[in-house]
Amino acid sequence: QVQLVESGGGLVQPGGSLRLSCAASESIFSINAMGWYRQAPGKEREWVGNIVSGGRTNYPDSVKGRFTISRDNAKNTMYLQMTSLKPEDTAVYYCNAFYSDNTLYWGQGTQVTVSS
Repeated sequence: QVQLVESGGGLVQPGGSLRLSCAASESIFSINAMGWYRQAPGKEREWVGNIVSGGRTNYPDSVKGRFTISRDNAKNTMYLQMTSLKPEDTAVYYCNAFYSDNTLYWGQGTQVTVSS
């Protein structure tokens, strides 16, 4: 059972930046894809972006140009760098990992609050 642990959430002012981390308990070297999702109160979970094998990243228009996903295979960790944050980015952020055995794992989430 792979464990994913998100960290780095917190309170930030509009226009600020945060970097979230998603640490996996097992190697992510041969992983198919890792991604970030978020869920705001009363809303459905929303895809924030992903990074696939080979390192290509994909983002929805809502965060493109503001959010950047990267990974460090040596640390078994994926990152979400968030800049120019807006109040509407407030949500619980979750990471997931899709391993080569077709198993999908989720982290427990980390709260991001954008407010002045």
